[in-house]
Amino acid sequence: MPLSPGARRNSPGRRARGPGTRSEPTIPPHRHPLPPHEHPPGSPAGVPGPIITLTTDIGWAYASQMKGVILSQAPGARIVDITHEVPPQGILEGAFLARYCGARFPPGTIHVVIVDPGVGSPRQPLGVRCRDGSHLVGPDNGVLSPFARHLGDPQPYRLDPHRVAPGAEVSATFEGRDLFAPAAGRLARSVPLAELGDPTSMAEFPLPRSRLPPEGGDVQVLHVDHFGNAITDLPTPDFHAAMGGPGGRVSLHVEGRHAIARIVRTYSELRPGELGALGSSFGFLEFAVSHGKADRVLGVRAGMRVLVLPNPPRGSEGVPPPPAASSRKPL
Repeated sequence: MPLSPGARRNSPGRRARGPGTRSEPTIPPHRHPLPPHEHPPGSPAGVPGPIITLTTDIGWAYASQMKGVILSQAPGARIVDITHEVPPQGILEGAFLARYCGARFPPGTIHVVIVDPGVGSPRQPLGVRCRDGSHLVGPDNGVLSPFARHLGDPQPYRLDPHRVAPGAEVSATFEGRDLFAPAAGRLARSVPLAELGDPTSMAEFPLPRSRLPPEGGDVQVLHVDHFGNAITDLPTPDFHAAMGGPGGRVSLHVEGRHAIARIVRTYSELRPGELGALGSSFGFLEFAVSHGKADRVLGVRAGMRVLVLPNPPRGSEGVPPPPAASSRKPL
C-alpha cells in the first residue's frame, strides 16, 4: 500500500513501536577496527577472494568467532576448515595435519594454525611468509614449523597486537579470535606482514620419521583419523621393504597389548573386524580395522609408539622378544 505523505517506512531490522513498547537494545558486533586507509570491500566481480585455511583444536563454536572476525575484515575471503578437532593441546597432530593437508592448497594461501596450550604466556605470536607467497599464522610452539619448512624460505615475524588490531582488546585466553584471526584478515587484504610485526626466529619442531629394519622396530602414531585409523611416521615404501608386500602379516605390540595385522593394499581386502596394515593416502603406514576402529583395538593415540615385528605364524599367541631400539630421523 502506498505510504501517505510524511509517513516513515520501517527500515530492515527496526521493530515497529506501539504504545507502551520499548525498543530492544542493539548488541554491537565483535569487531577489530581497521586503520583509516583500509576498508573492507568484497572481492571484485569475477575475482575469487583469498583462501584462508583454519586448523585448530578449539572446536566449532570458538572457530565460528574467528571466522566472523576474518569476514568482518575481508568479506571476500574463502575460508576452508581443515579441522577444528585436533585433540586438545595436540601440537604433534596439529603440525602433521597442517603440513600434509595444507600442502594441497595453492600458493598464496593464508594458513591459520591454532593449537596453543601456551595462550597468554610469553610465547611469540607468529606470522610467517614463505617462498610461494603463502603465509602461516599461529603460536610459536612448533606447530607451524614443519609446514613452513616444507613451503620453503620461511620468514617469521612476531605479531604486534597494537599493529594487528589497533585499539582492540586482546583476550588472554583466546588470541585465536583477537590476534591471529585479525592478522589473517589483514593479510587477506594484502597488508604486508612487515606492517604487522617485526622479524624474529621460529621454534623448530621436526616431525618424527621412523626407520624399520627387517627384524622389526617401533613406529610412532602421528594422527588418528575420523575412522579410527592410526597413521604412523613410517613411509609406506619403507614398511614394505622391511616387512614385505600384501599377503604377509605383522605382529603389533602397544603397552602390553598384542595384535596380528594382515598386510593389505585396500580396506576392502579386510574382513569385518579384521586389523590391517596398509599405506595411507598420506603416504605413511597406517593401521585400520574394517568396520571398526584401530585406535580402540590397539589403544593408541597420536604420539604413542607401536612395536612392529615381522611374519608371526597364523594364530600365534606368543610374543616375540623385542628387537634392538630402532633409529629415527627427523622429517
